[in-house]
Amino acid sequence: MASVSATLKPVGSPKKITLNRPELLAADVHNKLKQQNRHEPLNANLRFSPHRRAKAPQAVTAGAPSESTSAELQYGPLANYVPLFVMLQLGVVSRENELPNEDKLEKQLKKLKEVGVDGVMVDVWWGITEAKGPKLYDWSSYRRLFQLVQKSGLRIQAIMSFHQCGGNVGDAVYIPIPDWVLAVGEKDPDIFYTNRSGNRNKEYLSLGVDNLPLFQGRTAVEMYRDYMKSFRESMSDFFESGSIIDIEIGLGPAGELRYPSYPETQGWKFPGIGEFQCYDKYLKQDFQAAAVKAGHPEWELPDNAGTYNDTPEQTGFFAANGTYLTENGKFFLEWYSNKLIEHGDQILDEANEVFQGCKVRLAAKVSGIHWWYTDDSHACELTSGYYNVKDRDGYRPLARMISRHYGTLNFTCLEMRNLEQPADAKSAPEQLVQQVLSSGWRENIDVAGENALSRYDRAGYNQILLNVRPNGVGKNGPPKQKMAGVTYLRLSDELLEPKNFRIFKLFVKKMHADQDYCRDMTDFAPLLRSKSKIPVDELLEATKSVKPFPWNRETDMSVGGALADYLDNLFNNFFSILN
Repeated sequence: MASVSATLKPVGSPKKITLNRPELLAADVHNKLKQQNRHEPLNANLRFSPHRRAKAPQAVTAGAPSESTSAELQYGPLANYVPLFVMLQLGVVSRENELPNEDKLEKQLKKLKEVGVDGVMVDVWWGITEAKGPKLYDWSSYRRLFQLVQKSGLRIQAIMSFHQCGGNVGDAVYIPIPDWVLAVGEKDPDIFYTNRSGNRNKEYLSLGVDNLPLFQGRTAVEMYRDYMKSFRESMSDFFESGSIIDIEIGLGPAGELRYPSYPETQGWKFPGIGEFQCYDKYLKQDFQAAAVKAGHPEWELPDNAGTYNDTPEQTGFFAANGTYLTENGKFFLEWYSNKLIEHGDQILDEANEVFQGCKVRLAAKVSGIHWWYTDDSHACELTSGYYNVKDRDGYRPLARMISRHYGTLNFTCLEMRNLEQPADAKSAPEQLVQQVLSSGWRENIDVAGENALSRYDRAGYNQILLNVRPNGVGKNGPPKQKMAGVTYLRLSDELLEPKNFRIFKLFVKKMHADQDYCRDMTDFAPLLRSKSKIPVDELLEATKSVKPFPWNRETDMSVGGALADYLDNLFNNFFSILN
């Protein structure tokens, strides 16, 4: 059988790159291509994952795909297609490790498939599947769930959820981390993130214990690795069939790579600045050692950064000309944010090794801390671990770290608009999204995202669609910039109400750039092993502030506006009268 190839010309690059169908290549050529991709990922302007296969649509069943079909995936109409996933409801697998409401779920999955949704996202809770003791994994309910999803024809994004469910915005279910891990914390509470007042947060283990053998001889990172390894082995048939295509690694509270700086369980309310979470004894010792090494043994952790619901100006640390601008303050913030990057890098490296060879995409989630973004201090971003201030990009180093694992940066708050936020919060979600997505694209990685809050209105959908293709659909080739996928939060009875579901169906179509469902847009080649560790100095080079890519004012794939809403209301009122 002859090989099928297409020549792509990246935007802004004089080079031509030839991609071939790996399964049709001779082994030596395929290996050479894989080795090339290991060291020289494709330019992000191609809008392909560094290891995505170019394949013909599933509808082509007889014979080899034509060159024109393969080319369409790369720079034809399908180059504008963005896959859409739907996050399943919390509690779809109960805390008791059961699958309640199975019949109802099966019907819901069928409805999603009928409107062209590409797949679903599932939290795989550490606190459920390893609840009975160390390495006592029970995957039975998740296997049944995945069978239902597979039967529906949807793909699966699985989150390795090492955090607690409950205590964050929108959490209606409580699932703690495993009881046997919490028991270790009863004797040694410093395994949990701690604020300056000594309040412990049990949502996620402190990164200060990542490499300490405090858990019956294992470190936290070793526990995470063992869990992922068991998941891969137990779900091997779903990997082999292509049902599981995304593995998102939980790296902190709510599964996000951040510190738990704004916990509602400790009284935080929007738009409070939050608090630093580095006062457990292990992180204290680490900071003291770093200060001594820097020649400043007198430096200590901040004692003037306020409390959860303060404003920046109420603190000495974040106020105008505050501590965050001093040598001491900058040293602390760099240490605090670097520890977070190191934490994510180490666990993603373990995950990459575990899932190497699987036809999946690896992802890490970054939180959308949009409040106080227009304040000079960016206070809540700083307490969360994102050292992002004027003239310093706090997100591009994260993207650069993720790039070495062939990972995807998953970002939140895609649906939010500035005009919807209270003025006193100094919030700017639109500019934040532009900055983070641009940082990812500049590091040549795939960028995916999700909405932070449930939305069923056209304005929210249109904002997501604008961010998905910020310069619109490519008329004569790929879009200048394009997200790799979006996960909609979340499946619910309210989403499936007739009015809401009609708009959602249109949203799916617009995500696909008015094209039909194409399974091949979620196909990936085997995950390659992580590249060499990036030196800290090289990571910090990425902090240089650069203007984001330009954004259009509105999407060219709108689901409608005020007129459509008016007609919807007339339609609904008419049927209400009939009923």
